[in-house]
Amino acid sequence: MAEPEEPAILPEREIEDDAYALDGETVRAIRDAVEGDDGAALKALMAPLHPADIADLLEQMDQGPRHRLIDLYGQDFDGEILSELDESVREDVIAALSPRVLTEAVRSLESDDVVDLLEDLDEPQQEAILEALEMGDRVAVERAMSFPDGSAGRLMQREVVTAPEHWTVGNAIDFMRASLDLPEQFYHIVLVDPRHRPVGHVTLGKVMSADRVTPLKELQEPSFRTIPATQDEEDVAYAFNQYHLISAPVVDEDGRLVGVITIDDAMSVLSEENEEDLLLLAGVGDESITDRTMQIARQRFPWLLVNLGTAILASLVIAQFESTLSAIVALAVLMPIVASMGGNAGTQSMTVAVRGLATRDLTGSNALRVLRREVTASLLNGLVFAVIMGVIGWIWFGTMMLGVVLGLAMIINLIVAGLAGVLVPLGLARVGVDPALASGTFVTTVTDVIGFFAFLGLAGIVLL
Repeated sequence: MAEPEEPAILPEREIEDDAYALDGETVRAIRDAVEGDDGAALKALMAPLHPADIADLLEQMDQGPRHRLIDLYGQDFDGEILSELDESVREDVIAALSPRVLTEAVRSLESDDVVDLLEDLDEPQQEAILEALEMGDRVAVERAMSFPDGSAGRLMQREVVTAPEHWTVGNAIDFMRASLDLPEQFYHIVLVDPRHRPVGHVTLGKVMSADRVTPLKELQEPSFRTIPATQDEEDVAYAFNQYHLISAPVVDEDGRLVGVITIDDAMSVLSEENEEDLLLLAGVGDESITDRTMQIARQRFPWLLVNLGTAILASLVIAQFESTLSAIVALAVLMPIVASMGGNAGTQSMTVAVRGLATRDLTGSNALRVLRREVTASLLNGLVFAVIMGVIGWIWFGTMMLGVVLGLAMIINLIVAGLAGVLVPLGLARVGVDPALASGTFVTTVTDVIGFFAFLGLAGIVLL
């Protein structure tokens, strides 16, 4: 039986941004080269591409064509591509690489990039990468892997330029010129005492602009601070963003220098946290566009089940007012408006609160002020929309009191939305639950239940 035709490698799409090298024409040419098994043409097309562009290319391809491209690309495969790949694709790419290509690719990476690769792989693949490293690099990576997951020790790179605190600029320059294993990129020279404890750091710019006889201690940066190896990487990213750090030395429990974290790694953590919060707010966890269908279904099911339960709860509230709805059919028409407005208002307040908790702008000391602000803003909007919907309800159904009920319910639900939008994330954070993960469901439930209860309850009192 003939094998089914493999799907197209990449969608035929034009990318309008000229700064992005992976345009539609290049994509088509790469596809043709892979389908024609033309390794020379493929390498020529891939040569000008940044590793991040090649990673995008691999992520968009199906598994079969992806493996053919890797085979054709061969020894030219850059280790930086592995660092840029999405976790769900990286494992497949590593498995497709020959041992020789994998060895060369991994050896070109900094130690922190190697650790980042290992964290998401299973044990056999971890061992394959470790075996590809030289002994000194392997020891450094294994030491980093001994630190807790998500800690500064995992994030740091072992390659760091140090100098004794008594050195002059001339000593440092001569040392760097004679050294054969300087990091490819670094921003500071870390000054250490005789016990290898960091006591300060000096930017390369100041070193290059000062006289050779100038002591390095006179050029120290006032922003110097050390980071414990066990510190959570989220706290590290916060410190870099808060204090405008470029790099910071990492120390062990005895205060000795074990590595350095640079701004690119810290900002990657910050970006990942922002992306994670965005996904969690939608209840999709760490889902990726490259995940398989069954994997996506399993990830989404739990929160859809929770949403079903909360929807049933809102329906039970409506069921308590069955006689009211039967007597006044117009309520069934207007009821979703109240719930929808409350849900949207609650989401607005919740998003601000969750973001404030993530950036530590919302704390126990200012929570009352933020809550008061959100409730006041919700009240003002509630008054405006109460007038608008009250008039619409009156004109639509010809009953003034129906418009009054609709307006009052709108005010009540928007105030509750402002309260829930702040209190729910704060409460979840207090009990140790990620506010980004669960806030949306609970805030929507509160606004739905209160909205239905207020509207139908007021209607039962005023209109019947």
